Amino acid sequence: MVDADDVRRLALALPDVVEIDSDGFDFGVSGKGFVWSYPERRPGEPRGIRIDIAVLYVGDEAEKQALLLGEPDRFFTTPAYDGLPLVMLRLETVDVARLEELITDAWRMRAPDLESPADPPSPR
Repeated sequence: MVDADDVRRLALALPDVVEIDSDGFDFGVSGKGFVWSYPERRPGEPRGIRIDIAVLYVGDEAEKQALLLGEPDRFFTTPAYDGLPLVMLRLETVDVARLEELITDAWRMRAPDLESPADPPSPR
């Protein structure tokens, strides 16, 4: 099981990541968000920041649906995210290795011109 501290550590290990001031966690690269804590909205209540749930950028609707259908115990969505390439991840359902994979994939899609630490150097 992972938590918000693991999200923070893994996100900040990637190149050019910026942590955005938040009540939870919120990370971006190249001016684009790729992982943040879930801003839960309930009718008649103020918005609550859920640090036990991460919102991840997934790139497109096909990837979103693959995660939602393939691993419904881990991933979910809400009507507020309809049409957006984002899924919510229950942090308690993944280990550090899977979380690292998901965060790195989200980062890659938002910063395609940057190299991840695991990528070989490009010839220049």
